[in-house]
Amino acid sequence: MAGRDSQSNRALSPRRSIARVIGTLGNLTALHTLSLRLNALAGALPGDLASAAALRNVFLNGNRLSGEFPRAFLALQGLVRLAIGGNDLSGSIPPALGNLTRLKVLLLENNRFSGEIPDLKQPLQQFNVSFNQLNGSIPATLRTMPRSAFLGTGLCGGPLGPCPGEVSPSPAPGEQPVSPTPANNGDKGGNGGESGKKSKKLSGGAIAGIAIGSAVGAALLLFLLICLCCRSGRTKTRSMEMPPPPSSAPAVVAAGRKPPEMTSAAAVAPMATVGNPHAPLGQSTSGKKLIFFGSAAAVAPFDLEDLLRASAEVLGKGAFGTTYKAVLESGATVAVKRLKDVTLTEPEFRDRIADIGELQHEFIVPLRAYYYSKDEKLLVYDFMPMGSLSAVLHGNRGSGRTPLNWETRSSIALAAARGVEYIHSTSSSASHGNIKSSNVLLNKSYQARLSDNGLSALVGPSSAPSRASGYRAPEVTDPRRVSQKADVYSFGVLLLELLTGKAPSQAALNDEGVDLPRWVQSVVRSEWTAEVFDMELLRYQNVEEQMVQLLQLAIDCVAQVPDARPSMPHVVLRIEEIKKSSERLEGRDPQQQASNLEAGDDQTSKPESAEGLNPFAP
Repeated sequence: MAGRDSQSNRALSPRRSIARVIGTLGNLTALHTLSLRLNALAGALPGDLASAAALRNVFLNGNRLSGEFPRAFLALQGLVRLAIGGNDLSGSIPPALGNLTRLKVLLLENNRFSGEIPDLKQPLQQFNVSFNQLNGSIPATLRTMPRSAFLGTGLCGGPLGPCPGEVSPSPAPGEQPVSPTPANNGDKGGNGGESGKKSKKLSGGAIAGIAIGSAVGAALLLFLLICLCCRSGRTKTRSMEMPPPPSSAPAVVAAGRKPPEMTSAAAVAPMATVGNPHAPLGQSTSGKKLIFFGSAAAVAPFDLEDLLRASAEVLGKGAFGTTYKAVLESGATVAVKRLKDVTLTEPEFRDRIADIGELQHEFIVPLRAYYYSKDEKLLVYDFMPMGSLSAVLHGNRGSGRTPLNWETRSSIALAAARGVEYIHSTSSSASHGNIKSSNVLLNKSYQARLSDNGLSALVGPSSAPSRASGYRAPEVTDPRRVSQKADVYSFGVLLLELLTGKAPSQAALNDEGVDLPRWVQSVVRSEWTAEVFDMELLRYQNVEEQMVQLLQLAIDCVAQVPDARPSMPHVVLRIEEIKKSSERLEGRDPQQQASNLEAGDDQTSKPESAEGLNPFAP
């Protein structure tokens, strides 16, 4: 049983007591998921909720709950997800939360919690305490979380930088200062002094041997250098085929060679080192190195020179620049986006790109590294082998085409929705800014991930996506500043694209050139709803009702008035319900579905490394 988000509740009752709404939840001993988010529930949470021992997921964010942290949650040993952000809760965060061993998601942002964060032992997958009155040091177990999880607090340590008086990590063994050896001290006893004198005397044969050995070593070193230079001239048949850069651009160029201005050691360091994305503003990294994010920031998997030598091919040209598939000499494959029309200074660029790099989520293509110089800005992402949803959906429609079935399309819709929901959860003003099918990328098992998150804030107005693409909400005047409600509109167009098989850029859907949302609405009003769906979907007659439900959700998302559009958490909940309904119709074991939901909250967070497995497959 799960309560739905309902914005209409606010109009019916601007302030209703939480005790009256869920005061009898303790009697619902089989209740698995409780979702009453984005309502106007006020007051303290009743203690009888602790009797609902089967609860696994609790979503009460976006209400007006008050009082201290609800102690009833501490008795729910099977709790997996707890979201109570956006309320008016106060007091300390109880250390007993560490006893909830199955807890994977803990979202407490935008409250008035105070004191220190307790040391939570369980490995959390999502955590957010931003915009609370917390202080002290971030526990070691939480220091791998992104900086956005701790913004607006008095915390320190981890992604927020060292605390006052905190000891910096010890230098590597190779950096330890070496104590000078006394030249003529000798040992105080025995014949140490005499042996020191003897060690200074070398025979003529020893001196000749040293000289010959040095000459042979120098010759061998020279020979190796010549061989390496010859090999470098022959490696890789093709590199990133970029247009000539304006003046001096340290980008990847033809035949794996560096441009003339990069041949000096002053232009590019021989070995790129890992930088800190939060380095002081005075510390410039221009033209010197790749700056890595996430786990790659500990040990750089490759450097700028490796990227310059990579063979590559153009994957596509978009509003923000050209994207390449780069195959490194090590065999690793990455995607490199060469930005155009970036007008930000290096400090501004570094601050904004750091926020993007911190978004590490299973449904977002991670930004691994970036490079900034006066004439060149490069972004390095994970490579997604199946390409974009746009290419798969609108590509070859011939006899050799493998169509996307209903299960795959609904799974892609859910994955993309969860990615947008996560972006929105990081801040009340956070948005993707450019949701479209070409920015939904697929791995080998067709699991979807969002790309190009936040890039619209990096480029000038001439490069920002225009409304001509068909995804832009009607109220957006500056494409570099997109609200969360505008993101919902773009996501609604994406849903329509999945259901109809038509690209929004197909302006001539009829003689009047009506855009995709208006065309769908006109067909639905004419009671020819079946004509809307892609021919490849019409063969799945047992899920027609679910297809219509998803179509209705898409129409709700593309409402002309922003306030009439649902929130992304509500969108995710409705798609989840649609998918569960279609899975039941396909004859899947409901007991198995219940157990999958219980753990799957663990399954939905599995990394992409689970090769060949589709987490949404039956």
